[in-house]
Amino acid sequence: MKKVEAIIRPFKLEDVKVALVNAGIVGMTVSEVRGFGRQKGQVERYRGSEFTVEFLQKLKLEVVVEDENVDTVVTAIQEAARTGEIGDGKIFISNIGTVIRIRTGDRDSTAI
Repeated sequence: MKKVEAIIRPFKLEDVKVALVNAGIVGMTVSEVRGFGRQKGQVERYRGSEFTVEFLQKLKLEVVVEDENVDTVVTAIQEAARTGEIGDGKIFISNIGTVIRIRTGDRDSTAI
């Protein structure tokens, strides 16, 4: 099993959710996060004063899937989250040893 984590722009959440549901993914976790990458924040103006917003608001999606579904999930996220501009985000893939559903005690594939 793999965990796919994606950092995306907040306004792309609905597009990504629809793409994942259409790809057969039944669950995901979404967290509000803040950070910066190559764009190093952005300059804003407020009442004539200029200031730098160093940490931009993003969303972090987490999806745990069987190994054979990783490419499908990555493609769905990439296509739905892409704007073509710097700051579109990143996708991280990591191995998952065990998944346990708390309610039933199901493990691994049956717990996803």
